[in-house]
Amino acid sequence: MIMFGHGIHICLILWLHSCFACNLLGDFGMPSSTEDGDIVVGGIFPVSNKQNHLSASFEKEPPDATCNGFDMRAFRWTQVTSQLRQVKFVDEFGETVFFDKNGDLPPSYDIINWQLRQGEVQHVTVGYFSTSAEAAYELVIREDDIRWSTGRVVPQAVCSELCPTGTRRAPIKGRPSCCFDCVPCADGTITNQTGALDCTPCPEEYWSNEERSRCILKYIEVLSFTETLGIILMAVSLVGASLTLSTAAVFLLFRHTPLVRANNAELSALLLFSLFLCFLCPLTFIAQPTAWSCMLRHTAFAVTFALCISCVLGKTLVVITAFRATLPGATKFGPVQQRVIVYSCTVVQVFICILWLTITPPYPQKRHNNRKIIVECNTGSDTAFYAVLGYIGFLAGICLVLAFLARKLPDNFNEAKFITFSMLVFCAVWITFIPAYVSSPGKYTVAVEIFAILSSAFGLLVCIFAPKCYIIIFHSEKNTRQHVMGKVPKTAL
Repeated sequence: MIMFGHGIHICLILWLHSCFACNLLGDFGMPSSTEDGDIVVGGIFPVSNKQNHLSASFEKEPPDATCNGFDMRAFRWTQVTSQLRQVKFVDEFGETVFFDKNGDLPPSYDIINWQLRQGEVQHVTVGYFSTSAEAAYELVIREDDIRWSTGRVVPQAVCSELCPTGTRRAPIKGRPSCCFDCVPCADGTITNQTGALDCTPCPEEYWSNEERSRCILKYIEVLSFTETLGIILMAVSLVGASLTLSTAAVFLLFRHTPLVRANNAELSALLLFSLFLCFLCPLTFIAQPTAWSCMLRHTAFAVTFALCISCVLGKTLVVITAFRATLPGATKFGPVQQRVIVYSCTVVQVFICILWLTITPPYPQKRHNNRKIIVECNTGSDTAFYAVLGYIGFLAGICLVLAFLARKLPDNFNEAKFITFSMLVFCAVWITFIPAYVSSPGKYTVAVEIFAILSSAFGLLVCIFAPKCYIIIFHSEKNTRQHVMGKVPKTAL
């Protein structure tokens, strides 16, 4: 008898139907039948079925070692083994008896449940395990027949329940190894099976879902034309470009009037052209960046604003020299000098941009940030980027100083006043731009740069050209030489 676990008996009885088997069992002191209700699970040792095949192996018959004419002492067990391999029959209990290739009886067990009924322990068969002649294992358990100490309710183990997906096992200090806490996986790691010891990190292009049970693709963050912010910035950019074209159309239609002629038509046209390009620059900052768009967006912004501020500087010098032209030894600042100032200041910026693109050009890059991939343009060289901004700021500073000094010159439409206001707006925008640019995350860095470009461009357009367009369109009576030269008293204006 072999006992497994609590309340389960598995009994193996070797039952022999021949006198040889009976003598053999007696020699080993084994019972020839079961007692106390033990369950017979297997089998029969059918030596008698093969007696005719073994009779030739015995030559003599000692008085104390014979059985049905066999000499037990001369008996060779290998002969029995070879014959047992061929045995296969159904016994009186309806079970198939056979032996494996080694001559061993395949195991067959009853599963016994010890049950306490009316104060007595009873052995109830609740299943069995057996092996078929085809070497297939079969386990049958009738769960409805099992009785636990808790009745029909399966007792809970003292160990912790298996951790669900998305968590890992964390041992509890001072407790058995089967006791643990279930700790949620960290961001970017998952477990897709219960009872996991560790969480598995997701690949670089993936991130864990909310349940930490599988990896999902990170979404790409880029300022696009389809999102609300991109649409708003694009619309503002196009409105600014349209207003610039409208202003140019007004100046073109009224180019022969005193107010337009007094404001240097060539520089005004060049300034409006540069402002038009400034308003279109933000369009290169929207959408997913490429190698070409990264180089274009920064260099186009740098050159167009350098041209714009150079035109403003030229207009400021024209205002100053116009009122000093009557002084002895005064230098005339004609169209040639104006072109030289504008183009020379712009060429310096072009040269800086060429060095920038040659040595360390801007390029697109991906930054992995938790659940998203930020696609942006790397400036390539922060030194070159801030050198470009610094040069634009340098030109704007010169314009601001000169315009501030010329703001009180006698002229009803003194352009120096408007240039002073425009440069104040321009400098204020770009001074606040740098800390906002550095601290803004992801696509909002691009949005801040676009906002600075649009704000400064609108500041120049409104402060310099809006007062003139107002007089030309709504107060044409003031668009005369006398009003422009300041020969009309201010009370009449």
